[in-house]
Amino acid sequence: MSQTEAPQRPAPLIDPATVARLLRLVDATSGETHEVLSPLDAAVLVAVPQSSEADLDAAFAAARAAQPAWAALPAAERCRSLLAFHDLLLSHQGALADLIVAETGKARRDAVEEVFHAAMTARYYGERAPGLLRPQRRRGVFPVLTRVDVLHPPTGVVGVISPWNYPLTMAFSDGVAALAAGNTVVAKPDAQTMLTAAFGLELLRRAGVPRDAWRIVAGPGARVGVGVVERADHVCFTGSTATGRGIAARAGERLIGASLELGGKNPMLVLADADLDAAAAGAVRGCFANAGQLCVSFERLYVARPVFDAFVERFVAATRALDLSVGLGWGVDVGTLVSADQLAKVSGQVEDARDRGARVLAGGRARPDLAPYAYEPTILTGVTPDMACHRAETFGPVVALYPFDTEEEAVAAANDDVHGLNASVWSRDARRARAVAARLNTGSVNVNESFGAAFGSLDAPMGGTGESGLGRRQGPEGLYRFTQPQTVATQRLLGFVAPGDVPRDGFAAALTSGLRALKAVRW
Repeated sequence: MSQTEAPQRPAPLIDPATVARLLRLVDATSGETHEVLSPLDAAVLVAVPQSSEADLDAAFAAARAAQPAWAALPAAERCRSLLAFHDLLLSHQGALADLIVAETGKARRDAVEEVFHAAMTARYYGERAPGLLRPQRRRGVFPVLTRVDVLHPPTGVVGVISPWNYPLTMAFSDGVAALAAGNTVVAKPDAQTMLTAAFGLELLRRAGVPRDAWRIVAGPGARVGVGVVERADHVCFTGSTATGRGIAARAGERLIGASLELGGKNPMLVLADADLDAAAAGAVRGCFANAGQLCVSFERLYVARPVFDAFVERFVAATRALDLSVGLGWGVDVGTLVSADQLAKVSGQVEDARDRGARVLAGGRARPDLAPYAYEPTILTGVTPDMACHRAETFGPVVALYPFDTEEEAVAAANDDVHGLNASVWSRDARRARAVAARLNTGSVNVNESFGAAFGSLDAPMGGTGESGLGRRQGPEGLYRFTQPQTVATQRLLGFVAPGDVPRDGFAAALTSGLRALKAVRW
């Protein structure tokens, strides 16, 4: 495993004036703060002000008051702001990447991918939402006599509770769709990544989105997160399955919509005819991007037995060649875990597996000499059901390898899980791979790619099945979740009851003939 010395911090990672400017965007007047440590060196990065109940009330009151005027704008006018946001994100990608790396410890290339995804999402809805939101004509009961229009009015105020692992794209990919639909937003980013979220909001306002159309609150999930769920008209959450269950239950009690992207234990399948070099490179990216702290990353890797050894040789060599280091530069391949808690979880699962007989083919060690929470990309074999990492989500740079003999066996093993977020199938025969993909119980499957093909295709929905969540982001589905479809039906000439001078039995007979005729012409 190649390695770079951990950098010293002779000066603040982020300019104090920038920190102060961004924190002013947070609705927080309690006087309390929460210290955030940078995973690059575990030194204090920022003291995030905390929101009170009064701050929550004020943020939602402002967003609710602003929503009718925002919704009254033509969709094309709202969306011009999103297209301007796209341009500003790309223009400020360097400063955004600095913030993301300082707050999360991820490699710079992973941080820049966030900027690209957020920009692509803004452009997609900026371009597509006006058309998707136009009134849609549908078939009426009777041709000519019945006109049906379906409208898409907004839901109201959307609460967005976003995680630390992808702080820009997870907050704004939900929020910009909500804005495009005519909603306003109250966001609660994770405390670890408040600066990134605030910088995104600053650019959004510069793009023309009104101040009260997007407000930020800060504080622990048990208080402020719950407060968002209690006040919103629709809530978006990305995070753990356990927390998602609680949010779904509370949303159900309030009869509001909830979009939840939760945990995953994602499988990758390497079929016997796969390009092994490409599959090994895909596995490296799919398992170790953002140090494995990615909902769609792979923790289970199933490889056809005839090519198992050849694949393992390539995968292990490519993993050992990765540069595990930290810093703001482009040379980092794999950054650090985000916190001491994440490090303890990852280390605990690997040690449990090792103690119970698993073999470590690469990695398997914490690297405090590089960064306080750094952990080597780790490949395990011989993992059995009694080991914690067999079923529990690790959310770190750890993957277990399993050989299989038949595709049926591989599909059954991949589906033997309560989650269903992402999967990948590798084969030189794309048609065969797509047939296997269709049998997997996951919200997305990438063929001969890890996650980028599905995640980067903004016109297609993304989300999970089972304990991986509810609802979808991206695509038309990601927009319509923030609307309340309304049917407006106009009837003329003939109604649904017999006119006064027509016998009821005769009217029923006429309707019967009419219904048969409609079936014949496939109306």
